[in-house]
Amino acid sequence: MNGLRVVALAGGVGGAKLAAGLQSVLPPGALTVVVNTGDDFEHWGLTICPDLDTVMYNLAGLNNPETGWGVKGETFAALTAMELLGGEDWFRLGDRDLATHLRRTEWLHQGAGLTEVTERLRRSLGIASSILPMSDDLVRTLVHTDEGDLPFQHYFVRRRCEPCVMDLTYVGADRAEMTEPVYQALVHADLVVLCPSNPYLSIDPILSIGGMRKLLRRISAPKIGVAPIVGGVR
Repeated sequence: MNGLRVVALAGGVGGAKLAAGLQSVLPPGALTVVVNTGDDFEHWGLTICPDLDTVMYNLAGLNNPETGWGVKGETFAALTAMELLGGEDWFRLGDRDLATHLRRTEWLHQGAGLTEVTERLRRSLGIASSILPMSDDLVRTLVHTDEGDLPFQHYFVRRRCEPCVMDLTYVGADRAEMTEPVYQALVHADLVVLCPSNPYLSIDPILSIGGMRKLLRRISAPKIGVAPIVGGVR
């Protein structure tokens, strides 16, 4: 696989694991991971990017192998203190993970785009592969349920997937634009891999960005989809 320029479309634990495997067999810098941001949300006044962080921690070798998300060896002192103060505690932010969100939010408030912020975090963690948000524009996955509309993290984490899902909307995807780094990565790719991430919650939001499907059809690089389901089991 030496010499290949590989672009992986990913989101969540399954995509992050495959991205880490690709990084381990490719030359340094040969892999670019385009990551879903439809799961992003605001919590404690911070911008939380669950899929970006899961990919980043896996590529940095910092991921928690027991949970599939978060940082290994994590502590939860800030969360415990927030619970005592009556704050929202349904989304378990660890202390080291919290530092990532604080830094990201600080840079975003200073005017940097999400792509630039993600690049700064990548460099800080010494990750050889490129990590690109699918867009710098806001896209939010909205879950339509039998109990009303819920932002994805509220459905998935807060409500533990209890409401019945009727449909999904990627709010803002019709206005979101592909960034130049994402475009350049795809047009120069020798191989495009659709990772074993949830097709509707992680991959489809990426494909819904303006021009993405058209570009993937146009580029000549082979495209491989890796199913998250093997023998009927995820």
